[in-house]
Amino acid sequence: MTAPAHPRVATVTRLLTEAGGTGEVRMLPAEVRTAAAAAAALDVPVGAIVNSLVFDADGSPVLILTSGAHRVEESKVAALLGVERIAPARADFVLRHTGQVIGGVAPIGHPEPIGTLVDVELARYDVVWAAAGHPASIFPTSYEELLRLTAGTAAEVGNGPTSDGAIGTAGKAVGA
Repeated sequence: MTAPAHPRVATVTRLLTEAGGTGEVRMLPAEVRTAAAAAAALDVPVGAIVNSLVFDADGSPVLILTSGAHRVEESKVAALLGVERIAPARADFVLRHTGQVIGGVAPIGHPEPIGTLVDVELARYDVVWAAAGHPASIFPTSYEELLRLTAGTAAEVGNGPTSDGAIGTAGKAVGA
């Protein structure tokens, strides 16, 4: 693979290599800022897309890696974390704590470690796809590798899949 042009993508690529990540960072022809757009670009189920969502938990960032077919139930996660409430972070908060923009937040490569919850729904897929620091970059990984790379905690962050609940051949993406 040639060196990525974007510095955040280069950082994520380097960190993946150093951590023994098995997936290769890919640049897509266009930015994909939603799970549906990423799934369409990769021809994979939307549930196999890792949404990297940053929440504000009493002023501290929490990264929730959830399936694209799964919605975060904020009250459930707040109770799990032992805080009064969590709220989706504003764009400036996300950038400050991750060094990355919404739509391209990678599970790794942040200026400081961020507490991370990894949605158990992602375990339904052999291969999941996560952003690599820019909205046009993505890499394949597995649920187990995602837990290892992020030092994250497996968690039920919602009440089940929203629209892509069938497992079938999920995760067996073309070129994976």
